[in-house]
Amino acid sequence: MSFPKDFLWGSATSSYQVEGAVTEGGRTPSIWDTFSRQKGAVLHGATGDIACDQYHRYEEDIQLMKTLGFQAYRFSISWSRILPDGVGKVNKEGVDYYKRLSGELHAQGMKVTATLYHWDLPQVLQDRGGWPNRETAYAFGEYAKTCFEHLGEYVDQWITLNEPWCSSYLGYLYGEHAPGLKDQDLAFKALHHLNLAHGLALKEYRHSGLLAPIGITLNPMMSRPATLSQEDQKAAALHKMMNTDLFLLPLFNHPYPAELHDELGISLPVQKGDMELIGQRCDFLGINYYNEGAVSYDESRPFHYKEVPVWHPVTNMKWPIVPNGLLRILRYFDTVSGSLPLYITENGCASVDIVEDGRIHDLDRCYYIRDHLKVCKQAIDEGINLKGYYVWSLLDNFEWAFGYEKRFGIIYVDYPTQKRIPKDSAYMMRDIIAGYDDF
Repeated sequence: MSFPKDFLWGSATSSYQVEGAVTEGGRTPSIWDTFSRQKGAVLHGATGDIACDQYHRYEEDIQLMKTLGFQAYRFSISWSRILPDGVGKVNKEGVDYYKRLSGELHAQGMKVTATLYHWDLPQVLQDRGGWPNRETAYAFGEYAKTCFEHLGEYVDQWITLNEPWCSSYLGYLYGEHAPGLKDQDLAFKALHHLNLAHGLALKEYRHSGLLAPIGITLNPMMSRPATLSQEDQKAAALHKMMNTDLFLLPLFNHPYPAELHDELGISLPVQKGDMELIGQRCDFLGINYYNEGAVSYDESRPFHYKEVPVWHPVTNMKWPIVPNGLLRILRYFDTVSGSLPLYITENGCASVDIVEDGRIHDLDRCYYIRDHLKVCKQAIDEGINLKGYYVWSLLDNFEWAFGYEKRFGIIYVDYPTQKRIPKDSAYMMRDIIAGYDDF
């Protein structure tokens, strides 16, 4: 399973999931600070107040990455560390933290991949309407410009948004993530304004003079039709439009799929010039992939499809393990983007990890990663322009509404002591990065 010599190997986290120190260094509350304190919102009432304490322990974590051979670290910047009021005055302490983090990564020979937004909107902006408010997109443009100005010399690769699907649908449609609302109209306003925010950030970047690549990370979902029936084929097409095309196609100057309006009555608050902003050329696309399902047609459902059971083994998140689903997505993204460079910016699984004699033998995670990397190799052999792979996650961390019950890390975190213990999957990644191909 040999990969090209320039293939980039990285690990990934996000700010609220690992940093902790939520009241330190001038940081103000985000929507996740608020949401996690709502009764019943997060399992066992967990919060990211401490998380993995990476704010204080980043040097230890970077040393672990170096020991394992990683070439890049993808982290996200906390908006409310940089701009405590959401807009306006810059917080020097917040900027300095990310300078220290990035400087240490460079000192240890690793590249810096910075995500501008991984779901932790400043609460002050949510109080003004959040992502359904168009002004939030412009606030994001200002925030992005601030990051480019203050951190541009430190960052080797920029990502504007992580999974706008989650921010819009889980946050405003299904209520499972912050801010915990269930309103279809708000969700589709949020969706368009997130896409617009990406475009506004890209516009600021092109004016900045910075030359590092910039892109966006999506979590596409393309469920299979349950049967060969025309109805189920239609269900799968609608599912792809809802969960992939609404986010992907506008990046390449395509309109939102008309079928969603005609079939489902969905409308988006597009204003003049919006689609041109969203359609500016990215330098790469990030793909987060975990699973694939199957759907059948059901006109009684809001979007005319329903998920149906599948036969595959599942992870500890009860997500089916379907490596070839990643290949189908890579092929689709390659076609739509015209062979733009692609990165797997997240891939991994939750597992029940048990410490035995100081070791964690997470072979199920090893097999999961191995099988998905085989698909990555197949995609490269087919000519798809896949340039790198970031495992999710470097560390066990705050897993959103699941709190600390689900572990995705290749490094185990003992939360009471914050002790880090590399799992077998970490050592497997070390071997893969070192070029051993007997997998």
